[in-house]
Amino acid sequence: MEGLVYTALFAPLAGSLFAALFGMRPKTLLTGVVTSLLLLVSFIASTALLWHVMHVGPVHVKLMDWIVAGDMSIPFGFNVDQVTAVMMTVVTLVSTVVHIYSNGYMEHDKGFNRFFSYLSAFVFSMLVLVMSDNFLGLFIGWEGVGVCSWLLIGFWYHKPDVTRDENPSISPSWAANEAFIMNRIADLGMLIGIFLIYWNVGSLQYDAVFAAVPHLSHALLVAIGVFLFIGAMGKSAQFPLHTWLADAMEGPTPVSALIHAATMVTAGVYLVIRAHPLYSAVPGVGYFVAVVGTFVAIFAASMALVNRDLKRIIAYSTLSQLGYMFAAAGLGAYWVALFHLAAHAFFKALLFLGAGNVMHAMHDELDIFKMGGLKKVMKWTYIYMGVASLALAGIWPFAGFYSKDTILEVAFNEHTYGIWFVLWLTAGLTAFYSFRLVFLAFWSDERYKCYGFHPHEVQRYVLWAMFPLGLLAVIFGWYKEEFVDFVTGLLPAYEVSEHTHHMLPILVTVTLAIAIGGIVVAYVMYHKRLKRSEKVEASLPYRILYNQYYIPILYEKVFAKPYAELSDIAWKEIDLQVVDATVDGIAKVVEESGDATRRMQSGNLSDYLKWMAGGAIALAILAVIVVANG
Repeated sequence: MEGLVYTALFAPLAGSLFAALFGMRPKTLLTGVVTSLLLLVSFIASTALLWHVMHVGPVHVKLMDWIVAGDMSIPFGFNVDQVTAVMMTVVTLVSTVVHIYSNGYMEHDKGFNRFFSYLSAFVFSMLVLVMSDNFLGLFIGWEGVGVCSWLLIGFWYHKPDVTRDENPSISPSWAANEAFIMNRIADLGMLIGIFLIYWNVGSLQYDAVFAAVPHLSHALLVAIGVFLFIGAMGKSAQFPLHTWLADAMEGPTPVSALIHAATMVTAGVYLVIRAHPLYSAVPGVGYFVAVVGTFVAIFAASMALVNRDLKRIIAYSTLSQLGYMFAAAGLGAYWVALFHLAAHAFFKALLFLGAGNVMHAMHDELDIFKMGGLKKVMKWTYIYMGVASLALAGIWPFAGFYSKDTILEVAFNEHTYGIWFVLWLTAGLTAFYSFRLVFLAFWSDERYKCYGFHPHEVQRYVLWAMFPLGLLAVIFGWYKEEFVDFVTGLLPAYEVSEHTHHMLPILVTVTLAIAIGGIVVAYVMYHKRLKRSEKVEASLPYRILYNQYYIPILYEKVFAKPYAELSDIAWKEIDLQVVDATVDGIAKVVEESGDATRRMQSGNLSDYLKWMAGGAIALAILAVIVVANG
């Protein structure tokens, strides 16, 4: 089994290094083929490990001693248990599809080889994150994912800034820096949590830390839980560290599919699930996590209602669904959060790849108001995005129905009716904005003709590569019971009360009703033609939603500009006037003293004897003073 662990982990790294050999050369088709094959190998190994964990048990391997200093001993080890096996399989499956898809999407890009090197390194970092058996190894993968996301979001760094309405101008390089900096802010909190763990437990191994939880004070557990969650907020873009997620759409679409579906943004949810013994011991912190997640769910959904950017609408839906996952985890239903994480990975990756097909057909146009009628010329992309949207909306029998409905059942069962109501309302908003996108892009009038576009379907092998995601978006939820039986071997089971059990038919009915209602409203408004109202678009509520509640502007004026001005003052007044002046002054004194003492080297023996005599007298006086005071 060790061989399978190392194969699953290091195959993407091998692909990244291979692609890096051709990084600065023109497109090499072999690069895309080899990296895709190595990702497929990693997926096969991950699936084999999933089968082994299911039928035999977890696998633990120690690669080597990593940090050994005094009492600190942290090995470089990997643990494949139920949670890890699910994450590995989901990550490698989606990554394999994205790699194959990227061969077609990036075929004319000058940075083709470099792109695949970054993409495979990203997957390797995510696997280190989920497979590590200790918090420090998780943090190394955590930072690796951050660096690779910076490289991928800013991949088209040469593109100029683009002003988006009243928001600050952004470009790929700006968006990459924003994501990197926001995650570094959150990572400081995570580091403090890790320091607190080691300081009080003396180990960072998961088994040792979780075994020590009953012996730690409640206040300490609260502090650790809060600081770890701050790290999770950054990676999973929870409010107020959320703005980077939509701006990350400046990167290539396959990157969006990978970041938003199975890798980076799910890392925060994975951390809370992995640390479930800790969060179970402090239900107050868990409730806070659930409240934050619930707020983010409806907060992001509201912004998606009016957005016109194809990729940003899907990005806001990711943010909203992450809120659902945190709500479930915060309420103690960890397996439910993991179930929704996996289901969401399949249909969200499918949505993003479908959006990439549309962009390819529309010469990178993203405004859904300039599309319409694409189902006639992009039949398969329309089917894929329709299936993914039905799953996202939570319509039976698609995967999203089973996972999202279970989260609502948990909220109702915990008597957190406020959380239930907000998530229920969000389900209706999700259905509306999902099918607003579908109807405006694929139905309604063929507006693209007015803009001179000639859309067409993508390559056949790209469509076939998307098929596994489309299939899983339909059938994954059918295996809910098998999933529960498997992951509850590690995660705590969650049982609903008898009262909630009796209420399930009503809960399912009202949830389906609001989802279908959202689709019906979108159909009535947009299935025939684009309906726009200048009065509505000029209204304050519309402008607030369209401009992300003016939060990016607030951050720009309250944090970014004052920080830049403070940095300018520090440079001119402190660095130049104090630090540089002090260093220059010391150098000048040394230079001048050296110039003055150089006269001692006159070459005259009499002068040397005088200096020697003077030195001897000074030493004698110093000796007398020391003896007198001794």
